[in-house]
Amino acid sequence: MRVSPTSYTCQRCMHTLHQSMRATQRSTLARVTLGQRSFSSTQYNQSSLRNSPQTANGLAKGKRSGSQASAQPATSKNVSLEFRRSQSTATPKDERLLLKPNNLFHKFSDSPSPDMRRRAAFIKQNASCPHPDHRQTRLPMSPDDPEARKSTTSGLPPAHVDFECPDCGIPVYCSEEHWADDYAAHLEICDTLRETNEDDHDLRSGRFFPEFEYPGSQIEEAMINMTNWDTFLFTREFNAINHERSLRQATRLLTYPVTIGSVLHELSPYNIKKGGRLTVEGLKSLSALRYTLHPPRTGGGPDVKGIRPAPPPVRIFILGARAESSLPREVWVQLAHLFPRVAFHLIFIGPESMANRDAEYPLPERTPANPFGAVVEDRLTSFLKISTFVEYYHTLHKAGHFYPYDPYFDCFMLFHPGLGHPASSHEWQETIPQLLETKVPILVTGYTQYDMERDSDWVKKTVGGEMDILLEPGENRFRSLRWDLNDHDPQDISCGNYGLWAFRGKRYETTKKDVQ
Repeated sequence: MRVSPTSYTCQRCMHTLHQSMRATQRSTLARVTLGQRSFSSTQYNQSSLRNSPQTANGLAKGKRSGSQASAQPATSKNVSLEFRRSQSTATPKDERLLLKPNNLFHKFSDSPSPDMRRRAAFIKQNASCPHPDHRQTRLPMSPDDPEARKSTTSGLPPAHVDFECPDCGIPVYCSEEHWADDYAAHLEICDTLRETNEDDHDLRSGRFFPEFEYPGSQIEEAMINMTNWDTFLFTREFNAINHERSLRQATRLLTYPVTIGSVLHELSPYNIKKGGRLTVEGLKSLSALRYTLHPPRTGGGPDVKGIRPAPPPVRIFILGARAESSLPREVWVQLAHLFPRVAFHLIFIGPESMANRDAEYPLPERTPANPFGAVVEDRLTSFLKISTFVEYYHTLHKAGHFYPYDPYFDCFMLFHPGLGHPASSHEWQETIPQLLETKVPILVTGYTQYDMERDSDWVKKTVGGEMDILLEPGENRFRSLRWDLNDHDPQDISCGNYGLWAFRGKRYETTKKDVQ
C-alpha cells in the first residue's frame, strides 16, 4: 500500500506551510525586481571590474561582493543570489581582488596583482635583452640559449629588458624595435609565455581551487592506472578536472610524489619491455623495493590476537631539497595512499630545505639527542613521517647518521639537482661517490631534456664504471604540465620534473672458482 507523503500531516499545518511558501516567493520576486532596477541604472567599465574588492571569506566560498554582482547577467537567479550575498558584512582589511577566468591576461607591469608588478620590476632589473646585436653577458648554457647568438666582442653593450610583448605581456626586449626585429625568434615561445602569464594570474585570482582537494585512501581492490595523468587522476578518484588550466595547476604540485610513486609502484609504466627504459639492473633494484612496498597480507587485526610485527618504514632521502620541502603535506600524503600497507619516512636534506619556513618551524637547537637540528613532523598520518635537515648530505653521511642503508627499504631522490651545471656541480663532487657506496637506487629529474642529459653525462664522466644505469634518461610521464618562467632570463622556460632517469653504485657478483 502506497502512503501519501502528506498523510501524516494535518490540514492546518499544510495550510500554514503553503502560506509561508507563497510569502517567500513574493519576497524573492520583490528582491529580483529591486536588483534588476539597480543593475539597469548603473554602468560599470572594465577598470571598475578589475579593481573591485573581494572579501577573504567570500573567496573561500566562491562568493562575490555586491559591486561584482552587478557585473553578472541580469537573470533573476543571479541577481537574487547576489542580493543575499551582499548582506554579509566585510571589513576593508579583508578585501581582496578577484579576477574572472576570461580576464586573466595582463601585462606584468599593469597587473592588478602587486606581486606580478613587483615581479615585472625584478625582471627588468636582472634580465638582459636577447637580441643578437648585443654583446654576451654570460657563457651560453645550451645550444638553444639566446646568448649563443650574440658576439663576445662586437655589437651594442648589454641592456636590460624593458619592453613588454603585447601578445604575452612579459618584458622580453630592451625596446620595441628589437622586439619587432627579432619577432620570429620570440614567436617560438610567445604562446607558452602567455600561458604562463595567465596561469600566474590564475593563482592570484582569488578563485576557489577544487583541483587542490585531494582524495583520501581507497580500497586496495581499486587498481591504479599509471599510464598518464588522466588515467591516474581518474583511478585515484580525484575530482573531475575539466579545464586544461586547472590540470596544469594540479600537476604542478602532484608531480613530486607521483614521480616517485610511478617508478617504485608494481604497476609502474617503466618496464624492461621495448620503450619501457628500465634496464636489467634497474629491475633488480626496483624488485627489492617493490617486495617491501607491496607486502602480502599478514592477517593482522585490531585485537590482541591480530598483532603482527611491523616492518620499518621505507626511507626516501630527498637531497638538495628546495621547493618540494615546503609543499603542503596533503600533497606528500598522496604518496602514502599509493602504498597503503607501508609506512614512509621522507627525509629532506639540503641547506635550502627550510627556506622561507623559519616562521612556521623555527630551527631547533642542536643537542646530543638531535645533533643536526632536524625538524620532525610525525603527526601527519600513521603512515607518513617527515624530517628536515638543513645540512649537506655528505656531512650526515660521514657521521653515519643514517647507517645502515638497505636496498629493500631505502631510496634517494634528487629533484632538479643540477649535477652537471657549471654553477652547482662542485657541490655534488663529494656527494655522488658517497651515494654510490650505499648501493641504493638514486632517482634524478631535470628541468629540460638538455638539463637531464647534462646531468647524466657528468655522472658518467665523474664516476665512470662505478655506476649502473637503472632507468634510461627520458621524458617523465608525470612531469608538471605547467611551464615556469625564469625571472633572471624570460627566454628560459621549463617545467618541473620534465626528465627522469635513475642509477646506483655498481654491484659486483662474486663467483666461486673450483681449484683443480
